[in-house]
Amino acid sequence: MAVEMKVKGLMVDPVSNMPIIVLKDSGGDSVLPIWVGIFEANAIAMQLENVISPRPMTHDLLKSVIESLSGEIRRVVITDLKDNTFFARIDLDSSGQSLEVDARPSDAMALALRAGAPIFVESGVLTKSAQPGEADSEQTERLRRWLETVDPNELGRYEM
Repeated sequence: MAVEMKVKGLMVDPVSNMPIIVLKDSGGDSVLPIWVGIFEANAIAMQLENVISPRPMTHDLLKSVIESLSGEIRRVVITDLKDNTFFARIDLDSSGQSLEVDARPSDAMALALRAGAPIFVESGVLTKSAQPGEADSEQTERLRRWLETVDPNELGRYEM
């Protein structure tokens, strides 16, 4: 079963210096940090801040192509977590036909934000991400505990 989540923040991991997208469910019970690349974080931040690029970025182009082909982005789903790597798919509708496209979560979220499509996370991913595992899981768990108790104002004003 998939849980709808919202982008609650974009921050930089103080240890790795990598951007983190923070997803939280509407009930506020589940928090999912996803580390992303700097370029993807920039694309997401621009959308969250309503900054319009003078030329289309890749995610703008993809959205435009999908719409030009009479397609609609229905939702994105974070589908799996394997070896500390998240997997996602983009659910599309094209002339009444349902399509699923494999994607990196960062690209899928950037596209969803541009299209106003909901972001879902499979409950199994939430379970896996909460389980301790490898050596760096201690740092991840510390970050997760902090995210679960942090004041939402510290994460920014994002309610997507």
